Amino acid sequence: MSELKTKPTDESVTKFLNSVEQDQKQQDSYQILELMKEVTGEKPKMWGNSIVGFGSYHYKYASGREGDWFLVGFSPRVQALTLYIMSGFDSYDDLLGKLGKYKTGKSCLYIKKLTDVDRDVLKELIAQSVEHMKKANP
Repeated sequence: MSELKTKPTDESVTKFLNSVEQDQKQQDSYQILELMKEVTGEKPKMWGNSIVGFGSYHYKYASGREGDWFLVGFSPRVQALTLYIMSGFDSYDDLLGKLGKYKTGKSCLYIKKLTDVDRDVLKELIAQSVEHMKKANP
């Protein structure tokens, strides 16, 4: 079984966010950083070289594969701010309907800029996902 490449590191979150070239994306990243710190009560940690994660949980699949992952995280990617909502989006239709302009992948929420979404709704989405992940992975 292959080992997971994305792991927590001791790299500086501030140094990483300061390296974001687009000013608006950098400002948005710092705001998301503060929002996730507030919601989780956790300190941010670099996961790999491009993801800021908060907290962690241990998972084990029926296949036997297991590992550790963050409860919630984000990355200021070139195309969009990518927020990792680990519980997925199946249970959040009401919140997503009020969120604003975004796209989703399996557990990824893609936002062009933070002003495209309602921050209170985003905060609630993050809080509900973190709560779900903590209950599902005690």
